[in-house]
Amino acid sequence: MVEDFSNNRIDLLHIQARVREKLQDHVRYDFSPLQNNLLKSFFDLVQEYDRLDDFYRISVVVLLESMQIESSLYLLDDEEKHLKQVCNSKEGIIREQRPIPTGIYLSDQAYKTENSFVVPIYRKPPQDTPVENNLIGVNRQPWRMDIRVLGMLEVFPLEKLTEMDLFFLKKYANRIGFRLHNRLLAQQNIKHLKFISSLVMDIEHNVIIPNMYFKHLFNQLRKKIGELQELEMEMAEVKKTSEVSSEACNSMIDKMSNLRRDLLGYQNEMLKHHANVSLFLESLFRREHFERGHLVLRPKLCRVEKEIILPQLEQYKSRLKTNKITIDRPKGMDEEEIPIMVDKGLLSQVYANLFSNSVKYTEDIIDGMGNSRKALAYGREIIDDYFGPNQRGVKFNVFTTGNHLSADEESALYSEGFRGINSYKKPGTGHGLSFIKHVIELHGGRVGYEATSQGNNFYFVIPLPTIKFLRPWPQQLDFDEA
Repeated sequence: MVEDFSNNRIDLLHIQARVREKLQDHVRYDFSPLQNNLLKSFFDLVQEYDRLDDFYRISVVVLLESMQIESSLYLLDDEEKHLKQVCNSKEGIIREQRPIPTGIYLSDQAYKTENSFVVPIYRKPPQDTPVENNLIGVNRQPWRMDIRVLGMLEVFPLEKLTEMDLFFLKKYANRIGFRLHNRLLAQQNIKHLKFISSLVMDIEHNVIIPNMYFKHLFNQLRKKIGELQELEMEMAEVKKTSEVSSEACNSMIDKMSNLRRDLLGYQNEMLKHHANVSLFLESLFRREHFERGHLVLRPKLCRVEKEIILPQLEQYKSRLKTNKITIDRPKGMDEEEIPIMVDKGLLSQVYANLFSNSVKYTEDIIDGMGNSRKALAYGREIIDDYFGPNQRGVKFNVFTTGNHLSADEESALYSEGFRGINSYKKPGTGHGLSFIKHVIELHGGRVGYEATSQGNNFYFVIPLPTIKFLRPWPQQLDFDEA
């Protein structure tokens, strides 16, 4: 309690000292009534409007209305590498990317161009070093200039600005910067919360629910352990007999061989399932996701069928078989496959979602020969100029037999929470396809759906790097004939 009281007292003294400093500063600034009213108007209006675009408009319009001077607001882009014009007092918000006017550049010092005064817009400084150090005059930790500046405020014409105006504009730019920094932090926090909420859904859908398969494997192991116990009791009874027939020995040997084979099979399944879950966890719990507030790709050269499709198909093989769904593999895909840059963990979850849906929604159809068919097929093809001239895409398909989607279902297919008419009695969250769309768009690609003569084709297309192929890719599997 004594320590808390002491810290509280130090904080109070610090605030009192800052208030005295500010009062003295404003006496020294000696802003004109017009300038004081400008600041008051700015403060009132930025509290009245919530949108970031309105904040930008207010920042330039108060100068126009109060001082009859024009201005332009330049901020750093998302990567904080280059300036971009976001607003000016003549046009308002600038959406398109424009070349920065000659003479405008990022700086932590104000400067003049031929016809304008350009002021840095500082972000809010980080928390000071301990208060007691500041009170006794200890130097504060240096703050790197390269992380201080959010952008630049250009004011013109220069000929209308007095020296007092230049000083005032520096202080005004500080007010813009500190409040803009708070807005951006709040926006970033909201973005992070939305991302975490979405990530929780990803984890539930892609990890927790599939991980229930471990329960099935554990139950199977318990069953086999019970069989081992029965065999142990049988061997104990045989031991009491002085003579053991060769038939009894062979029978027990066969039982032990079958149990060993089954247990090894379950162990292998558990190892593969564990590796798959570990891959998913790694791709969903990366530090970069939480630092940036969105999924961050770690692309690597990957042979998609060998390293992604087949391992995921293996995870669903028994469930497809249980549902009497046959698997049609394209011929020669593995032999001709060219490695492409993708995030293996996230793209594996794309296929896991597609195969999981296949288990639930594949239906029997009657093919052209009058035969009953219930099947899943996959493949891919190269599409020239898909993303523009000389920008090829590789289209990956997962086809399932069944009734076509309606027009309304097709339009909402990749939306968050969407579930089709035939899904209401089946488990699911409606998150899988929206997750697929998100991941593919992070790869610079697009998702889609096609109705075919025998069912439905769900596909995605991702850009193909411009490289010289040693051999042509094989023809796409014709899903109408698959």
